[in-house]
Amino acid sequence: MLKRFVGLACVTAALCVAPAAYSAAAELPVVNVGATPTAVPFNFLNPQTNALEGVMIEVANAVGKEAHFKVNMMSIPFSSLVPALQTGKIDVISSAFSKSAEREKVVDFTDTVFQYGEGLVVPESDKTDYKSMDELKGKTIGVQIGVVYVKPLESAVGEDHVKMYDSMNDMINDVRLGRIEVAMGDGPTMAYIAKQQTGKGVRLVSGYKSSIATTVGLAVRKGDTARRDQINQALAKLREQGTIDAILKKWNIIQ
Repeated sequence: MLKRFVGLACVTAALCVAPAAYSAAAELPVVNVGATPTAVPFNFLNPQTNALEGVMIEVANAVGKEAHFKVNMMSIPFSSLVPALQTGKIDVISSAFSKSAEREKVVDFTDTVFQYGEGLVVPESDKTDYKSMDELKGKTIGVQIGVVYVKPLESAVGEDHVKMYDSMNDMINDVRLGRIEVAMGDGPTMAYIAKQQTGKGVRLVSGYKSSIATTVGLAVRKGDTARRDQINQALAKLREQGTIDAILKKWNIIQ
């Protein structure tokens, strides 16, 4: 009889705890986080799951878990990230969204998550080992709308030689089709896409020396210091735990 009573007590306790745990999870505040669907390996839409994946998706989810909020990931075109943040459609940008003086006028950035430089993709038939932007003069070059490389590239080769794109995949496809001669974009993304297209008419220029240090952090609305501080505290703990490095290694951003 005693054993039966103890067993019933344990079951009753478990039933009491379970709803409480469920309730606590359900009451977590929801934070809308925006990321672009076309920046492999940072953030991209997996066609098999129809879900966003990549470095900054995992960083955002890790931050949410550490800071005790539920992340609602939203797929937003790159050019619409800032307007979506400003109008309240999203609360945070966690994308391949680099820090710059211009962007800091309209958003507040968190501490840095990682850094990288630009990369070049050219037709496989072009064997030139370009070292700098100046060597690209006379070429038609594709670059993504709104990225930090646009102005330096226009200054180096002239605005007439720069063609804007919505995605790096489209740029590289146009290199393959001969519509442009060079595609410039985020180094890790260009390397990843070029590797996937090995033998399909394009190559990554391995000897190119990047000249623009791209620093990536999350971004919040201008003046939202409470959320920025909350995210920074979470990032600091995730660095101490080795979580950030583990994510970067998983996606080959660092070795």
